[in-house]
Amino acid sequence: MKSGKSTLAAWLHRLDAAHLEGVLAARLDVVSPPEPRSVNELAERLQRRGSVALALPRLTLPALQAAEALAALTAPVSPEALADLLDATEGEAARGLQAALQSLATHALVWPDGEGALRMAAPLRQAWDTPLGLDQPLATLLKDTTSEELRRMLTALGVRPAVTKPQRLAALLEHHSDPARVAAVVARAPAEARDLLERRAEAGYRPEPIITFGGPSAPEPGARWALERGLLVQGRYSYGPPRMPAEVTLALRGPGRHAPFNPAPPVTPLVPVTPAEVDGEASAAATAFVGHAASVLSVCATAPPARLKSGGVGARELARIGKAAHCEEPVVRLTLETAYEAALMARDGDRVATTDAYDTWAELEPSQRLYVLVHAWWSLALTPSQTRTEDNKALPALAGAPPCAGCLQARHGLLTAASKIPPGQGAKRVAELGIVTAWSRPLAEVLPQDATPFATVIREAELLGVLARGALSPIGAALLAEDCESLSAVCRRLLPEAATTARFGADLTAVVTGTPAARLVTLLDSVADREAGGTASVWRFSPRSVRRALDAGRPPDAIATDLAAVATGPLPQPLAYLINDTARGHGRIRIAPAACVIHGEEPALLAELAAHRRLSKLGLRQLAPTVLVSRSPLQKTLAALRAEGYAPVAESADGTVRIERPRSHRATAPVPPPRKPAGAPGARAHTTTAPVSAELTALAARLAAAPLAGPAPDPHTGVPFATGTEEVIAGYARRLSHTDVRQLAHAVDDGTAVTIEYVATTGKHTIRTLSDLALDPPYLYAWCQLREAERMFTLSRIHGVMPT
Repeated sequence: MKSGKSTLAAWLHRLDAAHLEGVLAARLDVVSPPEPRSVNELAERLQRRGSVALALPRLTLPALQAAEALAALTAPVSPEALADLLDATEGEAARGLQAALQSLATHALVWPDGEGALRMAAPLRQAWDTPLGLDQPLATLLKDTTSEELRRMLTALGVRPAVTKPQRLAALLEHHSDPARVAAVVARAPAEARDLLERRAEAGYRPEPIITFGGPSAPEPGARWALERGLLVQGRYSYGPPRMPAEVTLALRGPGRHAPFNPAPPVTPLVPVTPAEVDGEASAAATAFVGHAASVLSVCATAPPARLKSGGVGARELARIGKAAHCEEPVVRLTLETAYEAALMARDGDRVATTDAYDTWAELEPSQRLYVLVHAWWSLALTPSQTRTEDNKALPALAGAPPCAGCLQARHGLLTAASKIPPGQGAKRVAELGIVTAWSRPLAEVLPQDATPFATVIREAELLGVLARGALSPIGAALLAEDCESLSAVCRRLLPEAATTARFGADLTAVVTGTPAARLVTLLDSVADREAGGTASVWRFSPRSVRRALDAGRPPDAIATDLAAVATGPLPQPLAYLINDTARGHGRIRIAPAACVIHGEEPALLAELAAHRRLSKLGLRQLAPTVLVSRSPLQKTLAALRAEGYAPVAESADGTVRIERPRSHRATAPVPPPRKPAGAPGARAHTTTAPVSAELTALAARLAAAPLAGPAPDPHTGVPFATGTEEVIAGYARRLSHTDVRQLAHAVDDGTAVTIEYVATTGKHTIRTLSDLALDPPYLYAWCQLREAERMFTLSRIHGVMPT
């Protein structure tokens, strides 16, 4: 019998270049450098467990149902047998099955062999422990059965036993493979045995063992009769419950029993929606999010959030940021996660601080800011606004959780479901899109906090303007098409340019409609306190906020001139009065460092300070009518006087006024970075990049024209390796296939990252992502991203290799 790899290679070799390109596009991980040199090598990469695991979450519900039905049947399986099991022999169900099989073939998970029977990738078959509730086939369950036990089973069935064990096993398999013969045997069974077998066939396999202390578990009534005829199989030494072979279960379920199959997606109630309405709502949502994101990151730039000892930003810090930025927690979480993914933030000791890339981002137009954040969201391998874990514990933001492929597929599945809505229509209830998403991506991650399927992901999409009015917005369409140029153009069209002017009111407020420009934000933040953000941002002026600008060394005339330059009209008189009144009281008291000295030109004012009860803790003492000395340090004295409503200024040692400006703290992204993004502008660099369409077309053409087995071995060494590194690794890592050897050698030679399956000295299997590899046989030194430190790995303990 041919192996799955050989039949897959033969099927791939029969494909033309166009169909082969479709397979490569569906399984991009298999074409990561070094590219496969033959169809045999491509088949080996397609059969990797890790590669199959990456492809599974992208399958629709009918494709998964067809694959599970194939896993339940004994290979090889004819398309007719599969159609009978799924009740998909005609009509819409038949067309749905053909589409499902075509999808599975495009992903190289199921393919026809030379005789037309369907074959399945071995790792895909292992995805189900009990497909359709069926236990292992009879041949697997009987592998430890003795020849004498087989003889007794055949005798009890009325079949003349053969001489050798293989012949007896073949005879028993032939008997149980005939549903009619199995049904006839059960029909003659005692009532207890027949009832037991029918119940087990209906309920399916229950893998939980029954353990009794002091001996094997007691058989159920009727079990002995079934065990004597191979209708149930007991484990060695009679431990564990009797197990029913898959052939017996299918025979007892009867020909009329069909596996579940849902070829069509759920029907979504629709309402008319015009493109202008979708654009308008998407523009409003995206504009509001960019404004909130700018506020959140501005708060983080001024006061970097502290990290918990266990990692991440906790609820208290999230509440502080949300209060300062005037936005809700989901927006704060979404901003922090996307900004971290885009390298606008990075861990800096016990805090998470903005990086130099944030300063560049803050100067961009709103459309470019949105592009960076929405691109990061699209490739983020987690759900940013998730707040609870599976065990209902609070989840910090930026917790550094391992990548979640199901979360990524939830996002992709949602947009795929929304793209199927006809133009001019939108979902009547946006929650209905979650039900369709569950059909489109049944293996996607559904969060425990969601009252309806994918509610959190839907809310994020609405906040970003990806979904609007129950339909896919142009932003979402560009994301789904993976078209960066189109996404940039759509963002420019939907988001207005940054506002450079403000409307000042007599109530001492400044209102900016849309997203304010960075310079306007800097100006208003220096003179006023922000009260609201989003589609319209509001700042409020107060004596305290104006004193803040005066403390920074700005003269009152310069403040008024700068505000007038960005005003849509003349400055209101109340604002001008506020600036002048605050300036008149500013600097009337001067504080010099000694420890410290307070002096001024008004003896009455200094006498008032010396007699002030609330300032007694400073230890003030009057040395002269215009001089006080304080026992408290300068900063403490300065803060106390300001808290009581005075407006002192600090002097430096030479008697000049000290300028007070807040210092901006910036973090440096660690190397290697703590998390790999998926490639937005400004994001950390990838170790590998997905090939473009032209490269896939050329590779498909080369593979279609190449011999099935690929290049011949070296005529001198007899080793089919292209480099010396491959030969060295192959000599020590003997558990690795030729393809894995090439992948690991490429990572060593080119300095790229790679993921390995490693078996520690304790026997524990772990998955590690490595970078900066250095080969020193029999060891491999590399930076381990799991441990965030350099580690040494023994080559012989590496059991598998995958591209990162």
